[in-house]
Amino acid sequence: MPILEHPAYPPATLLCLESLVPCRESQVSMLLSIFGERQQLSFPSIFIYGHTSSGKTYVMKTLLNTLQLPHVFVNCVECFTSRLLLEEILIQLHNGSSETKQASPVPCDTFNDFVRLFKQALTSQNLQDQTVYVVLDRAEQLREMEANVLPAFLRLQELTDRNVTVILLSEIVWEMFRPNTGCFEPFILYFPDYSIGHLQKILSQNHPPEYSADFYSAYINILLGVFYMVCRDLKELQHLAALNFSKYCEPVVRREAKERDTRKLWKNIEPHLKKAMQTVYLREISSSQWERLQCEEEEPGQIKGLSAHAHVELPYYSKFLLIAAYLASYNPARTDKRFFLKHHGKIKKTNFMKKHEKTSNHLLGPKPFPLDRLLAILYSIVDNRVAPTANIFSQVSQVHMYLLLFPVYCLWNF
Repeated sequence: MPILEHPAYPPATLLCLESLVPCRESQVSMLLSIFGERQQLSFPSIFIYGHTSSGKTYVMKTLLNTLQLPHVFVNCVECFTSRLLLEEILIQLHNGSSETKQASPVPCDTFNDFVRLFKQALTSQNLQDQTVYVVLDRAEQLREMEANVLPAFLRLQELTDRNVTVILLSEIVWEMFRPNTGCFEPFILYFPDYSIGHLQKILSQNHPPEYSADFYSAYINILLGVFYMVCRDLKELQHLAALNFSKYCEPVVRREAKERDTRKLWKNIEPHLKKAMQTVYLREISSSQWERLQCEEEEPGQIKGLSAHAHVELPYYSKFLLIAAYLASYNPARTDKRFFLKHHGKIKKTNFMKKHEKTSNHLLGPKPFPLDRLLAILYSIVDNRVAPTANIFSQVSQVHMYLLLFPVYCLWNF
């Protein structure tokens, strides 16, 4: 029995849409009820949020393309200024397709110009009698633009006096969007994370045609049993499933086991899945390099190219504090002006070549230094401005307790 039902669309189209968005039928049904029919006035703005890889972008693209609704789809990361964003919307509206890229017909500097040009574009495209959907993906970037951009988009239907719906897709909650001056409240829709059953169903749909669906489903069950506790990202799991499936099939290809010999197949794939656990989210090696490593006879868990992540990473400012402590302990205080200032003036050669400075400071050992000098060196070697916050001083105490006792040894391993 079909889940998606709507009198404005053919049942065959809804059935096709249902097969394309597995485990998101309730969200799609809610969106269909909000959209209504093509000529009906829809909600002015919709805010959809959820964690990464929860299907927000995919569901919206699939829904709008399958039902052939007039829409504009813009990524706010690519259009990082208000002018680029507004002009991209107008370009896609004039071209009638989000895939066509042409120059903007008229430059759009302000939102007033955008409203005027938007109304003209709707008239030229004969879209006055149906709802036009403006989808803004990664909408959290709107908070970095001018203060009037977000409230204006939420009231675009009112400003243009046209049947238009603005859909915001984001990974953060609406409370972090709401301006202090207030704005029109959108309809909020939450996309929850996929459960393990949902991931099993979605990943099992991509089974290769040369193998049975039950065989591939058993492989996905093994894969999720290993990775589900550390990775819920659907894209990452799809990548891991495609990367390790050939190794899972090796006993079947060699005719050493049958498709139902789950125990033999598990023993063959187990060491390789343990190796893959070290590369989750890292992308340090390509798929071809991973396949070559699979063929090499190495001990489980030893992968070339992963030595950079074999040790524990220090916090960002702790690294620079350790470097600053090393410089302060092995360089005399009178050399700080020459080393850490751009315009330090001229230095006389006679003062620089003194007898007692010919001996290497590394042979004499580290010298004590005050805290103010440590922080002054820290501020000069960090690229961006560092505010003297409690976080910095807490890391100073940690670096002092654990690392400054052995600065040469620590920096050598760093």
